[in-house]
Amino acid sequence: MLVTFTRSILLYVIILIVMRLMGKREIGQLQPFELVIAIMIADLASIPMTDTGIPIQNGIVPILGLLFMHLIISVVNMKSIRIREVICGKPRILIYRGKIKEEALRKERITINELEERLRSANVSTLGDVEYAILETSRTAYCNTKAK
Repeated sequence: MLVTFTRSILLYVIILIVMRLMGKREIGQLQPFELVIAIMIADLASIPMTDTGIPIQNGIVPILGLLFMHLIISVVNMKSIRIREVICGKPRILIYRGKIKEEALRKERITINELEERLRSANVSTLGDVEYAILETSRTAYCNTKAK
């Protein structure tokens, strides 16, 4: 029991350090590759944390490998716009001059109801008031309303 507790604390500290090295973001702002890495880290840590028959290095080494991959992908993302678009996607205009871009909604798999819900949460009551609405790569929507 004490061994499992100690292994859990050690893996927690290592994962905390790795996540801090990956950067500061909220869960909703994670890029897809960052979310995948976070899920994989959780899975890799759980096995040696609970099974004392598995050496703890079998969890630590792959976690550090994922950190290395994350750092490489982050550097490549900063250097190449084309690769950034492939890995992270690109922002898409959902509304332009008060008109919904239905093709953009289809490509993003967003329903009109979901779009309206996001607009209401941004205190927009009339679609005609929206100059443009952009869905960012983090799935966050930004809109600009016409001046009144």
